[in-house]
Amino acid sequence: MAVWVFTDTHDGAPSAGALEMLTKARSLSASVAVFAVGTLDEAGAGALAEHGAQTIFQMDAGDQLAAPAAALALETLINEHQPEIVLFGMETTDRDTAGRLSARIDRPVLANATEISNDGPVVVTNEILGGIKRVVTSFEGEGVALIVTRSKAFTAEPGGSGSTVTTTIETPETGIVATVTERHVEESEGPDLEAAAIVVAGGRGVGEEKFSLMDELAEQLGAAVGASRAVVDAGWVPYSYQVGQTGKTVKPDVYIACGISGAMQHVVGMKDSGTIIAINKDEEAPIFGIADLGIVGDVHTVVPALIEALQARS
Repeated sequence: MAVWVFTDTHDGAPSAGALEMLTKARSLSASVAVFAVGTLDEAGAGALAEHGAQTIFQMDAGDQLAAPAAALALETLINEHQPEIVLFGMETTDRDTAGRLSARIDRPVLANATEISNDGPVVVTNEILGGIKRVVTSFEGEGVALIVTRSKAFTAEPGGSGSTVTTTIETPETGIVATVTERHVEESEGPDLEAAAIVVAGGRGVGEEKFSLMDELAEQLGAAVGASRAVVDAGWVPYSYQVGQTGKTVKPDVYIACGISGAMQHVVGMKDSGTIIAINKDEEAPIFGIADLGIVGDVHTVVPALIEALQARS
């Protein structure tokens, strides 16, 4: 039976999570399709095909709220085609659509999936308590399995035929009077946080006045800048910087945690990084428990020295 992947689009491209989910979908079924909200350009559709999409259902919601319209359209398509599984990512539109669709078709949603199997019933594994424990849950009864996957749970790998059939889906009327009046894309310099090979993340220990040190270090390393929830809640940086359970999940080659204590909610969003370097003056900080390299010292001393050393080498 078929496995479908949901994706929102950005400037004609699918989400990075969609390519990860497609890679997993190929291991679950020989029949893989994508439901894309928005517009896909040739390169975007090509990326989906290269990662396994054989069919693309494309719906442009225009100024309508995307999730209500997508849920209605998906309900119709699911009743017609009967896929076994529909995968969603962690983006807002994905989660909103999954919840609305669940209510419409009376099927549960299992969220934060890190592994999926369908040898018998569809079985989903997700991690709790910062990855200390795993919960394994199976779907029962007939009907589609709706699954929200955790960011970076799967690695995107090309493997499709490179060809696909695109079907345009008419946007259904939802009866919702609210419309999209403006779209704001936050501008940022440097690599994308979720795609960066190196991430420099700052916590409350860095301090608001010295948080610019994170930008300076990141510039020297060609890294993206992240932050703990405490920093975001304090208003030092935008939410788009937040790494952790309620922010972004990152999996860079190198993660440098500066002045971050290592609360479970933060660790869950970066623990799978290749090499974790922690800088903290508290030698008892939990972050050292997962760090590959730990530096016990004041970030206000260590980071400037590191920046100076990098500048001297350039």
